[in-house]
Amino acid sequence: MNGGSLPANVKRTSVLRRVPLLEAVRLRSKHGSEGDVCAFELVRDAFPITVESPTGRTMKIVPGDAFLATPGYRESTRWVSGNIPPGGLIPGDDYWVLAESGVVGELIGDSPVKNGHLGRVRYLGVVCGDCGETLNVRQFAVTRSSETDRNTPVYLVLGTSGHVGKTTAGVGILRALRMKGQRTVIALKATGTSSFMEIATYQDYGATQAFDCIDFGLPTTYPSGRAGISDIFFNTLDFCLSLSADAVLVECGGDVFGANVPEFLTCLKVRRSDLKIVLAAADVLGAMGATRALAEIGLTINLITGPCTDTPIMRERVEALCGAPAINLARNSDQRMESNVSSLATLR
Repeated sequence: MNGGSLPANVKRTSVLRRVPLLEAVRLRSKHGSEGDVCAFELVRDAFPITVESPTGRTMKIVPGDAFLATPGYRESTRWVSGNIPPGGLIPGDDYWVLAESGVVGELIGDSPVKNGHLGRVRYLGVVCGDCGETLNVRQFAVTRSSETDRNTPVYLVLGTSGHVGKTTAGVGILRALRMKGQRTVIALKATGTSSFMEIATYQDYGATQAFDCIDFGLPTTYPSGRAGISDIFFNTLDFCLSLSADAVLVECGGDVFGANVPEFLTCLKVRRSDLKIVLAAADVLGAMGATRALAEIGLTINLITGPCTDTPIMRERVEALCGAPAINLARNSDQRMESNVSSLATLR
């Protein structure tokens, strides 16, 4: 559909939140690659799906709707997984919405968990700029900072899987830091799938600025082992660690082995030798395994939280087996959170 167009107010997903509004949405029939601004149509025999808008609100896409999103990869231990076929998305072919933020690709792994975003869509073509160039989220990414590292303390949140309370732990740490008088905190969701709702949650709880992989040119940090990912992570750290702040709070989406988390940890270790690490784990075995895996690469967990701390018996077992204090950040009082984060901040 060379020369085709869509209304300027066409629906768009949050993965395109850094792409400015266009006066005209011009399409070209061309293969779609990772990060390209692309147009899709929810097929007419599908059910409505729920995605995230650039403002973070829940948005319905109904059968026959055209909308803007981007091709991308996703590898999830809990949700759906998918990829971009060799050569990119083919105009006229059908693909699947892999994430609420608007990542689209081939579906390679479904999930028993309900996914309101999962729907079959037809790829229409790429969106072109004024000079006919294909628009890509990389064009609107944060550029590498020329400022120096300010040696700001870094609090790192890791998890043993998805949906174990990483963001809950991050918010708990953020609240405690703010209660300690640290008014300027930068939040970074460094790995995983982009989600405006998640970084907006950090802003709601007082983060001065919040970023994820979209801000640095990627819809997700998948697939694992991707070429060039270390350059992206170093650029991310150069930018975030150059900002004036009292603390930088980093959450790694996914688990400690996926989403290129090992590569990110390698990059982060180059920049910080005194990390304060919080682990969110589903169970005691997960906490113990992650503790040992991180110890093998020279990282020590300072605090453990998540469902593995839901009861006193579980907390005692975690502390005995892992050698780190355990606290349920989702249930404890502000005073106890502040006390534990204060202790965490003094560790060297």
